[in-house]
Amino acid sequence: MMNWPEIAEALALWHDQQQRSLPWRSAPAGQRDPYTVWISEIMAQQTRVETVVDYFQRWMQRFPTIEALAGADQQEVLKQWEGLGYYARARNLHRAAQVVMAEHGGVLPVEAARLRQLPGIGDYTAGAILSLAYNQPEPILDGNVKRVLSRLADIDQPIDQPATLRRLWRLAREVVEAAAPDQVGTVNEALMELGALVCVPANPRCMLCPVSDHCQAFAQGTQNQRPVTSPKKQTPHYDVAAGVIWQGEIGASPVLIAQRPQEGMLGGLWEFPGGKLEPEDADLPACLRREILEELGIEIAVGAQITTVQHAYTHFRITLYAFHAQHLRGEPQALGCADWRWITLDELDTYPFPVTDRKIIQALRHAFSGRAPNTPSNPVAKPT
Repeated sequence: MMNWPEIAEALALWHDQQQRSLPWRSAPAGQRDPYTVWISEIMAQQTRVETVVDYFQRWMQRFPTIEALAGADQQEVLKQWEGLGYYARARNLHRAAQVVMAEHGGVLPVEAARLRQLPGIGDYTAGAILSLAYNQPEPILDGNVKRVLSRLADIDQPIDQPATLRRLWRLAREVVEAAAPDQVGTVNEALMELGALVCVPANPRCMLCPVSDHCQAFAQGTQNQRPVTSPKKQTPHYDVAAGVIWQGEIGASPVLIAQRPQEGMLGGLWEFPGGKLEPEDADLPACLRREILEELGIEIAVGAQITTVQHAYTHFRITLYAFHAQHLRGEPQALGCADWRWITLDELDTYPFPVTDRKIIQALRHAFSGRAPNTPSNPVAKPT
């Protein structure tokens, strides 16, 4: 049996001495502004804390309140999020803020069930808001906490299995409910901090751990084998072609960008249109011509390659080949996209793009550096 009161007390004491100084921690855990907790926790999902800091500070300057976020245009919200990835998080934040304004008087609910009804708020985020802002004994379970608890209890089953997840949630609840009434938020945050700083994935620093005396994996010498994870599936790879489509002369005319559909991966962001190489495509230029006809209903001539971008998403990897292209025939139509626009190179920075397309923009700027935007470029390969 775990001595949860002792574990909770040791975690709280360690937290008070070792917690990192972060901009969203200006108030003690359990007494924080709920909006601040909400934004920081959503940003920190799947993202390193060191990366989050600058984004969080810029976000709070632009959207200091739920009201400010709810009233913003979605494109501005996505632009502020640009580079953080997992863009559904930003879209859900925006939608949830609008719901909070319309249905909750601009205040995040203090009941778990009502919080979970908001877009993008699941069990973990609800527990973080309720414990860190309202000091309610609600559990949290992120990757760091899963690792800590799986070692404390020496769990020898894969942590992604439903039965193991249910067990981890029970353990998370037991530890937070064992905390002193004024230390609920502190204990939850200590679990996250412990996983980030001490109970790390490889070579955990057990000699520095405040709860090593209670850790069953440490006692059994199995800490490096915990947590157990299911074997990873092979990540598929795709070749993708994208076109920087010039309305007229390459380097001296507007370019065509397309907006991805709202629902789905990278929804609402803009991109240089294109798509995945299919078996029936003779080559990448043929792929690009086909994709542009299907997505936008226009014919193009494909020119020289601009750059190659390697990128890994959660469930697949891509090699993206970007080409210059010129518009030949047809008026663009939003057939496979949400919207399209002809814009100048100078206007690219006003639109939110995925990281892959930001790298294409970088390559364009390098190619056209030293001369005015949209002035003629050096000759490129003959279009095909």
